[in-house]
Amino acid sequence: MSELTHFNEQGRAKMVDVTEKAVTHRTAVAAGEIHVSPETMAHIKNGTLKKGDVLAVSQVAGIQAAKHTWELIPMCHPLPLTGIDIAFALCDEPCMVEIRATVTCSGVTGVEMEALTAVSAAALTIYDMCKAVQKDMQIKNIRLLEKTGGKSGDYFLNE
Repeated sequence: MSELTHFNEQGRAKMVDVTEKAVTHRTAVAAGEIHVSPETMAHIKNGTLKKGDVLAVSQVAGIQAAKHTWELIPMCHPLPLTGIDIAFALCDEPCMVEIRATVTCSGVTGVEMEALTAVSAAALTIYDMCKAVQKDMQIKNIRLLEKTGGKSGDYFLNE
């Protein structure tokens, strides 16, 4: 790295000026997982938790989180997001919910943080909705899988 872009001349944090950057189509895909017990998984599958449909609520939470990332992460810019998709895969061995968020925009900065924030909020919402049944759930492996667009080019995680 040639220089730290988020610090001013006094060494204090600043939000990077993206005024002169070109608008490009940008995408980011992030993933994560929450490990649960077989009993909790059965409740998720059967819709028998008192707080309601876990995946439906978690999906909305992930979408809302992506839209509000700029309010949560101090140096993120507000972005005109053009698409947010949250997908879930239920696995029985190991017992977990896999979460995948895809975020798109046409803008001057990337949407990696929005995708990562969406996954995090969806996982936290699953935890919140299931905690009456299980307290030892584990949120794990939140990561960026891919990003496209922008000056730095494309990135794909080798898993």
